[in-house]
Amino acid sequence: MRTEKHWDPELYEARHSFVWQLGQDLIQVLDPQRGERVLDLGCGTGQLTAEIAERGADVTGIDASPEMIGQARQNYPHLKFVLGDSAKMHFEAEFDAVFSNAALHWMLQASAVASGIARALKKGGRLVAELGGKGNISHIEQAIEVVLHRYLGEGIPAKRTFFPSVSEYSTILESEGLEVRSVQLFDRPTKLSGEAGMKDWLRQFAAYYFEPLPPRDQETALENIAEELRPRLFHGGNWVADYRRLRIVAVKP
Repeated sequence: MRTEKHWDPELYEARHSFVWQLGQDLIQVLDPQRGERVLDLGCGTGQLTAEIAERGADVTGIDASPEMIGQARQNYPHLKFVLGDSAKMHFEAEFDAVFSNAALHWMLQASAVASGIARALKKGGRLVAELGGKGNISHIEQAIEVVLHRYLGEGIPAKRTFFPSVSEYSTILESEGLEVRSVQLFDRPTKLSGEAGMKDWLRQFAAYYFEPLPPRDQETALENIAEELRPRLFHGGNWVADYRRLRIVAVKP
């Protein structure tokens, strides 16, 4: 069974544009200045990387997914995108800012990533990031567990996400020499696209849970999970994912 996360850029761009659309106000927090060097960590297909560049910054996007980096390079051939593991970055005091939207919760080696961020920043540089926080998608995760237990018993794949609390993530950053300036954990109910919105979300962001199932059972399991969630997360004809976000600003003293 695969251990790495595989992404579907076509599904991501067609059905999950909310990921970068909801990240636009995070760019306001970043407030990139002309000539600044910015690292977009977990850049995906590059939409926010391009917005940072439009502000006049010299921006580099990095992502561990070949599929996402390939699409980003196709979308924005004039920008720089690097395929790389964020836990093994070798940048040394190169950037005025590190920006990350909806990506750090996929990076399970959180301390190694924080260390790489600290190394990558110049003295006085800043981290501006938003990720899934404690309690993120709790209803969705519960439904996945209930349904897949019927098929797999105790053999459900382990989670491949990291949704920290305020204190947990602040401690990780501070232990790597970053100074946390502001942090906020908040609910962000997020509308999904169409009647198939929940199944599309599961295919994109939780596909690894279904890998142990025979193909004939995967679609049935998706249907079962959606039905399990319908009373809680389907409102007024729309699916609404139970997102909670952790937004943090830190600096390198």
